[in-house]
Amino acid sequence: MSTHDAERGAGVPGPRTGPAPDSARTDEGGAKAPGLTARTDEGGAKAPGLTARTEGRRPQAPAPRRSTALSSRTRTRTRTRLAAGTLLTPFFALFTVAMIVPVGYALWLSLFTEKQSGLGFDGPRTVFDGLGNYATALGDQAFRDGFWVLLGYCALYLPLMIGGAIALALLLDTTLARARRFFQLALFLPHAIPGLIAALIWIYLYTPQLSPVVAAMEAGGIGFDFFSAEGTLPSIVNIALWQWLGYNVVIFYAALQAVDRSLLEAATVDGAGNWRIAFSVKLPLIRSSLVMVLLFTVIGSLQLFTEPLILSRGSGSAVTSTWTPNMYAYSAAFERNDYGLAAAASVLIALVAAVLSFVVTRFTNRRKEARP
Repeated sequence: MSTHDAERGAGVPGPRTGPAPDSARTDEGGAKAPGLTARTDEGGAKAPGLTARTEGRRPQAPAPRRSTALSSRTRTRTRTRLAAGTLLTPFFALFTVAMIVPVGYALWLSLFTEKQSGLGFDGPRTVFDGLGNYATALGDQAFRDGFWVLLGYCALYLPLMIGGAIALALLLDTTLARARRFFQLALFLPHAIPGLIAALIWIYLYTPQLSPVVAAMEAGGIGFDFFSAEGTLPSIVNIALWQWLGYNVVIFYAALQAVDRSLLEAATVDGAGNWRIAFSVKLPLIRSSLVMVLLFTVIGSLQLFTEPLILSRGSGSAVTSTWTPNMYAYSAAFERNDYGLAAAASVLIALVAAVLSFVVTRFTNRRKEARP
């Protein structure tokens, strides 16, 4: 055995042929070199660096919990959709039963008509007629005249309704108004009365032999026949105004109450009077309510039925059974038993209402876009 081998057997370190491992690497002063498993600074505290290096490998950061976050987000979205579906299901069910099914049935019914077979001994047969009922309705002068009546009704009713409701709402919204709650209730109370009852009340007030109003007018030298051809339309407009004016006043007044009062105070400080504030500040800010009321009033005008129907029962009334399109459809169904013609007339009225609604909304939207 050589001296070198003896020294190695005795534990004397021999020459190194490669770098020492990190776990045994030290500097000349006996301290551990940088990169060790337990790196310390001069004061004996651990220095910044790796504190748990094992076998020369850096510790890996934990993987982000992306899958957990995604699953939680998916569960939240599913619960939201389930809650929305649960709340909307009753509405869609009622809308389908009360709107889509009747409209679909009316469309189907309008394509058929009843005809007698042979000599008529077998009774009427329901046969497919296509657009024949629509052609019959459009070709009937009474049906077309009903739309002219509606045009005159809208020309008289819409300005009085919208203008009167806005004027009363602005009056209630001013600081000079007193007893607002009383006038709101007084204006809205006629709307709580059904249209049938309202029409009967006004027929009593229009009848010369019974009405105290007519007696007072005659005593003052004013003679007016509410049932004549010239007085029928104003009479019906008066009934509709009495019933619906307070309803629209409440809508406009609620919209005016939502207007920011700081804007009104700023306009007052700038020297604007009540008229200027009403037309330059308040009305532009409740424009959406104006459009809504106008749209509903136009649609309601096309559905004019109850008032003229009750008025037609009056003595000497100029209102006929086909005075409006709705009355024409009612007469075709329940007086002539022509349900196909009645369904076709109803579909045509619905189409006219849809077109007018589109025109009104389109016109108002264009005016809004044209404003700077």
